[in-house]
Amino acid sequence: MTLRNLGLGKKGLEHRIQEEAGHLVEHFRREKGRSLDPSFPIVHSVSNVIASVVFGHRFSIEDKNFQQLIKNNYCMIENGNHICEMLYDMLPWLMNHLPGPHQKSFYCQEFLRSFARKEIRNHQENGSPDESQDFIDFYLAQIDKSKDDPTSTFDEENLVQTIFDLFLAGTETTATALRWTVLDMVVHPDIQEKVQKELDAVLGPSQLICYVDRKKLPYTNAVIHEILRYSTTVAVGVPRQCIKDTTLQGFPIEKGTLIIPNLNSVLVDPEQWETPRKFNPNHFLDKDGNFMNKEAFIPFSAGHRVCLGEQLARTELFIFISNLLRAFTFRLPEGVKEINTENQLYKYRRKLWT
Repeated sequence: MTLRNLGLGKKGLEHRIQEEAGHLVEHFRREKGRSLDPSFPIVHSVSNVIASVVFGHRFSIEDKNFQQLIKNNYCMIENGNHICEMLYDMLPWLMNHLPGPHQKSFYCQEFLRSFARKEIRNHQENGSPDESQDFIDFYLAQIDKSKDDPTSTFDEENLVQTIFDLFLAGTETTATALRWTVLDMVVHPDIQEKVQKELDAVLGPSQLICYVDRKKLPYTNAVIHEILRYSTTVAVGVPRQCIKDTTLQGFPIEKGTLIIPNLNSVLVDPEQWETPRKFNPNHFLDKDGNFMNKEAFIPFSAGHRVCLGEQLARTELFIFISNLLRAFTFRLPEGVKEINTENQLYKYRRKLWT
């Protein structure tokens, strides 16, 4: 309810996304066509969207603390796929005392929590209890409202953990999808050009791009959907537990069984997609060039447990990508002939599993 009050899925938050897209375009424009690594500016802009919701303000790209926050965020994600992290999940009492990359994750986690605590202190010292402006304000108000309830779980440590979760979940997948966008457009310049021609034909050069504009841009919308399908940023859904004995396609599943949905298997199913292993925006276009959604398009999972941030992510991706491709053409630096497009995360997992 609080996230909705703060604009999640509404025009208020869309304005913040438009603002960050503008900052990102200006950052790239200052490079004046020189080659650059777009990763950090992209991550910074996406992080600022969730920061504005949680903290109530954005951070400059020169802010050293925020830079360190982003770096620690991605350090945890990278280490999360290491065998030591998996062993820690099984044997925490042992791994706590052993060296390895999981120890670095502990440091990164504590930095994020320390950052959150400082922001909470600032809100407590400078905020107005009658004028809640962001997630921290609303949560602190709820703590105060529940202080006489012995069963309440609203406390500062839970606030710190919630900020931690929101920041981690609200940045990594969207930023990764945007980085894949740049890569996919570099690899497929013909598709990039078609998107740019559609944007130029439908939108004015200075027109503010809104999420509703996707309805007038079927090819651009199809390309964004294909990026999410082809460059899957999340291979599996969140684990769930079966609450009763049941049968699925003839297989018995006992109550208490852990269920992990394999989203990637659906996104590359040859029965659902004409060319599942190729980047093909036509997967989302009918014979007349109109956009069409597909039931097998489930990068955000499906059903009652669909990703809570789906609407935010969809809005961010459309506004960021449309602004970037309207302003720039992305290509390899001079002298570079090839680029590695293999998903390194899946490569690592295949090696681990085999």
